[in-house]
Amino acid sequence: MKIDLHKIKIGKVIVGYKDSAEEGVMAYSGKLDIRPKYQREFVYKEKQRNAVIETIKNSFPLNVMYWMIRDDGGYEVLDGQQRTISIGQYVNGDFSLNDRFFHNLTKEEQDKILDYELMIYFCEGTDKERLDWFRIINIAGEKLTDQEIRNAVYTGPWLSDAKIKFSKSNCAAYLLANDGGNSVQWGELYNEFKDKKHDSKKLEAEIKELMQDEDVTKKSGIYPYVLTEQERHLSIRAFTDRMKREAYERQDGICPFCKKQKKDKKQWDISEMEADHITPWHEGGKTIAENCQMLCKEDNRTKSGK
Repeated sequence: MKIDLHKIKIGKVIVGYKDSAEEGVMAYSGKLDIRPKYQREFVYKEKQRNAVIETIKNSFPLNVMYWMIRDDGGYEVLDGQQRTISIGQYVNGDFSLNDRFFHNLTKEEQDKILDYELMIYFCEGTDKERLDWFRIINIAGEKLTDQEIRNAVYTGPWLSDAKIKFSKSNCAAYLLANDGGNSVQWGELYNEFKDKKHDSKKLEAEIKELMQDEDVTKKSGIYPYVLTEQERHLSIRAFTDRMKREAYERQDGICPFCKKQKKDKKQWDISEMEADHITPWHEGGKTIAENCQMLCKEDNRTKSGK
């Protein structure tokens, strides 16, 4: 494993410091991934956080950090995440030390912090070398789980992008994985639709909306539905018996379709009728009493929009 030592001033490291709930924590003019979204949230306690700033203000040596060089030319913090975030938050004005925020310091005090040189090792190597090295440097400090170690070590443009997307709160992949995703026939869907062009952003937005729709009771059917547009995959929530009875009484047992078509038989027993969405579900109609109508079984099963 190749490791090169670099001295980089804090002022340069925190350029473009950004902490986003969805995209993680970035700095170093957008080239440094301090905390990808898929890694642990900030865990330093106030005492530890303040100690980092005190160390810098007193020009004491701060423990070395390790950055991993990615294939795309950017960097990810292999070790030193909490220290880097503490520095970024302080300079960004997120907390004060001894009742003084960074912007309250004198110009000389600010420059002293920004000119402080961090000792950073740039690391390159195979996945196994990086994994072994990370396990060694993870012995001290806040322990990471095995999965967090794997997340930190295995990188690349595709993996980094996938980790971020699959870890977003309430994203389609997250919701599907936590609600029946294992029962989706992925192989069959791939074979059937692999040669067709799809708008991935549009599909993800539709999937997310369906995942949050209370009327959709079969979440594993969402992917087949967005590809085939066949409602049978979704198992839309049914009207309750009370809703059906209210609609039946409101209609006096008359099927509106039979009445419109002037059929001989217009009035039916409730057992001969089925509940139907007045405004079809796929057009935004909800499974609520106001959107319920009772149709004779024949009309309900041939109705447009079913």
